[in-house]
Amino acid sequence: MNERTDSIEFPHFHSRRVFLGGTAFLAGLPFLMSAHADEERHLDLADVLAKSLKFIESMRVADAPYGRFRYSAGSMKPTLYSSTYAAMTRHLYGDLDSLTESQRAEWVAYLQSHQDDDGLFRDPVIFDQGWYKGDPEWCGRRHLSCHVVTALTCLGAVAKKPMRDLERFIAPGGLVKWLESRDWAKQPDFVGNEVLNVGTLLQYARDFQKDERCRPVVAELLDWMTTHHMSEQTGLWGRLDVNDPRGLSRAVMGGYHFWLLYFYDRVAIPHADRATDMCLKTQNKLGGFGQGVHGGDPLCSSACEDIDSIDPLARLLRDRDYRRADIRAALERGLHAVLANQTPDGGFWFLKNRGFNYGHDQLNSTATQGGMFPTWFRTLTLAYLGKAMPESSIGKVDWKFCNCPGIQFWGAEQR
Repeated sequence: MNERTDSIEFPHFHSRRVFLGGTAFLAGLPFLMSAHADEERHLDLADVLAKSLKFIESMRVADAPYGRFRYSAGSMKPTLYSSTYAAMTRHLYGDLDSLTESQRAEWVAYLQSHQDDDGLFRDPVIFDQGWYKGDPEWCGRRHLSCHVVTALTCLGAVAKKPMRDLERFIAPGGLVKWLESRDWAKQPDFVGNEVLNVGTLLQYARDFQKDERCRPVVAELLDWMTTHHMSEQTGLWGRLDVNDPRGLSRAVMGGYHFWLLYFYDRVAIPHADRATDMCLKTQNKLGGFGQGVHGGDPLCSSACEDIDSIDPLARLLRDRDYRRADIRAALERGLHAVLANQTPDGGFWFLKNRGFNYGHDQLNSTATQGGMFPTWFRTLTLAYLGKAMPESSIGKVDWKFCNCPGIQFWGAEQR
């Protein structure tokens, strides 16, 4: 995921409940040794993950129907984004299994109550302000809707209203006309968000709402992307200078979003060997995959930069034989870099030791606070690392994925 930045910031327990699923799942996990010279200490993996669950619970609004979560310790109001991050992260841990029937029903009802008649979801707390003013295609209601349908899937529900917003893409010629209007050359990273949002909702409407009109449209989308605006030499889209570290990082971030649509439909990504080479090149000296796109420091990798290289590398390690030893070594270094981003309150940083604004004052975390978005994204990164390295400590965690298109699927559990 790529988010706009203006400097470091982005213009972007209330109960004693025991985490039954999480407790069993964390028991007996071994220690990990940090690879960083400034952090020569043992990391208790069970403690790392347990603190994450406690952080999420601390964000829950206890005196309201179940499922309402704040973004950070400094946030005053629950937000729909935060509710989705709580559901998706707890699902990864298997912790949603500990919900009572009434808790699950209240959570689902809260999510469903935000769906507009066009099928997209809206959070009245944040929309029409900050990033979200004007409902931009890269981070607006489609982006939020992709999160909500995944959270609903994690909770065992399906969005009630059909995705009427997709009619313009289903209409003959509509999809290609829209694709050709994107800024592929200069902003493939933002186009990646835009295309993933539309593609995910098309796949969701096809598979979960049984709208068969979407099936040929998804096929058309993948075929068009394979033959337009991509380089056979790199396997990436756009015209950014991939010899420049930041240009390469932005191109890979765009590729990550496009590749997810291929991976979900079990279609081989084009020029996979070259794509592997490019993803490996994004790793920095500290093991993260940032090159300064977010925050300016090429050694301080963001939650987005890390997952945008780790996710495709994990899937390519699973599916292909090309450069397996190199991928494995890169992922081992990446694991330590991700774990180093846990905050004192048990959440995770987007950028280590830095505040982060996710486009609205109710989606803001300070330099000492975890935020719900990076906590979910870095936990998801750990889950992918675990699937790629099943014999490792992180691989011994019983990670749970869902069968929903978008970001939080692995493969074997699909449809």
